[in-house]
Amino acid sequence: MPFSNPNERYASFGIVTSLPSELIDSFWFVIDKNLTGVFDLISPLHFRILKNADNQVSLEYRSNQTPSWIQFDLPYPFDPSYPREVYIVEQNRTQVILLPDEFTG
Repeated sequence: MPFSNPNERYASFGIVTSLPSELIDSFWFVIDKNLTGVFDLISPLHFRILKNADNQVSLEYRSNQTPSWIQFDLPYPFDPSYPREVYIVEQNRTQVILLPDEFTG
């Protein structure tokens, strides 16, 4: 099953230079604890980074197969310099978080 039991996980240079490590780790947490087994996760996964009513980060997942979306509020302050969208791709059980301009698929 895609996005379960990955061998390796990485963040692209663009992600590492634009997001704090705890926010990067939150993507993996959301996938592992909230999305796996609920959605049919097929690469690429598409997320938006939003500001919630408390001026903190919300991650919004948009399903590729259905018009479904779900938001996860996180306990981290929102920064307007954060990228608005990120993609997570999986190939051969290796997963990578990428910015839209780094994603070629």
